[in-house]
Formats: sequence, structure tokens, C-alpha cells
Amino acid sequence: MGAILITGASSGIGARTAALLATRGETVYGAARNIEAIAAIPGVTPVALDLTSEASIREAVAGVEQREGAVDVLINCAGYGEFGSIEETSLTDARQQLEVNVLGAMALVQAVLPGMRRAKHGRIVNVSSLAGEFAAPLGGWYHASKFALEALSDSLRGEVSQFGIEVTIVQPSYVETDWHDVAMTRLEKTSARGPYAAMAASMRRYFSSPALARQTSSVDAVASLIAKAALVRRPKTRYRIGPGANVAVALATILPDRTFDAMTRKQFGYA
Repeated sequence: MGAILITGASSGIGARTAALLATRGETVYGAARNIEAIAAIPGVTPVALDLTSEASIREAVAGVEQREGAVDVLINCAGYGEFGSIEETSLTDARQQLEVNVLGAMALVQAVLPGMRRAKHGRIVNVSSLAGEFAAPLGGWYHASKFALEALSDSLRGEVSQFGIEVTIVQPSYVETDWHDVAMTRLEKTSARGPYAAMAASMRRYFSSPALARQTSSVDAVASLIAKAALVRRPKTRYRIGPGANVAVALATILPDRTFDAMTRKQFGYA
């Protein structure tokens, strides 16, 4: 396949995907701030990357291109969840969420596209989420970031197909990583003591409940799907994974908004 650059490779889904691709004999560059963790993954070359710095993004891509000629596959896997009510989330935190989950990913896309166009082929895999299909209370800024990533991916696909470049999206539901711990920490910081405290407490209970475990995919399963999206000869435009994921998206599409709202309140135990 050529050189693969994957972000968020220091932990979680990104690290597992990088390791899996390397075991399949691919040339893998793993990017993150914590390059020591990436260096511990056999067969993966670490690349220092700060998604909030355009200079860092340009340097990361230029370094891979200098060694490989071009980035053949970009996998945008880095991201986190900014949780809390929209009223209480500071715009500083909101901007950081969009900077990492959306603008950083698109800056990487901008950086790799000239090389892909010159090579007349390439692939961009954007790891989104079911959160990009429908939204729930207390996760508005995270949902906004994934809605944006979905829209940008769709627009990008139409723009770059003429150059032999493919764009595909992977949409996991809940995954067995520490993502949930980070999201709940953000929720606690933002909304645990204000007017949304009862709702925040209900969400925390849900995220530690057996009900969530039944909807959770393994890291290995998600990594395997991302690897498929990166390597298969003709990828789908979207890959979705998670128990009940397709049903959830279908319900969000066909049900009236207030009916879906009521289902969401019941799911999370809101009054």
C-alpha cells in the first residue's frame, strides 16, 4: 500500500491499528505527542505531532514524504470527547475540541493532498463516530466535531475522486478504551455542580453500567475495521461498527425528533 500515517497512535484505537497494520507488513508512521509510546510498538516509526500546531502538522507530513515520497494513506484517528452542557462549556474548551477533532484532521488532509495528487492515488480514512449521525444532551461539542468531520469527508470525497484519491469514514459506537474516562472527567469538570448536575450524574451512571458494556466493541474489532478501510481495494464510503449501531442510525433518521429525544432521555436515565 505504501506509507501509512496514522494519528493518535500512542494509545487506544490508534495504537492498536498501527500495530495491526505493521504486523501485516505495511510501512506505518504513528503520530502523536507521546512518541515514546509509539516507539514501543514494533514496526511503527514514531512521528511527533501536535494537532493544534500547523507548523507541527506540516513538519510531520514533510518528514514522512522525505523518506517515502508521499503519504499513501492518512488515517485520522486522534480525538477526544468534550462533554458538558453547552451553556457551561467554555468557548476555550469548545475551540480546543474543534481544533483537535476537526481542524487538526483537516490540516493533515491539506498537507498530504499535494503528494497524493502528484502520485495520482491515495486514501484518507477519517475515524468519526456514531456521534456524527445523531446528538445527545451533554455531548454537544463532541457531536458537533463529528458532524463536521462527516460533512467535510463527504465534500472531500467529491473533490478528490478525480485525482484517484479515496475518502472513507469509520463510525464506531462505544469502544473499550479510556475515551469514556476522559469524557466523564470533562463532564465532571463542567457540569457536575450546576443546573445540569442531575443530568450529568445520570450520564456518569450510564457510562459505568452493564447496559453500556453490552453496546461496546473491542479495540481489536475497531482496529481491524480501520485496517480494512485503509487496505481494501475499493473501500465503502462508510464503515459502521457496534452492537445496534445500524438500528440506532435508522431510528434517528425515521423517528420524529421529539420521539428520539424521549428515547435518548430514557437511555441515559434523565428525568
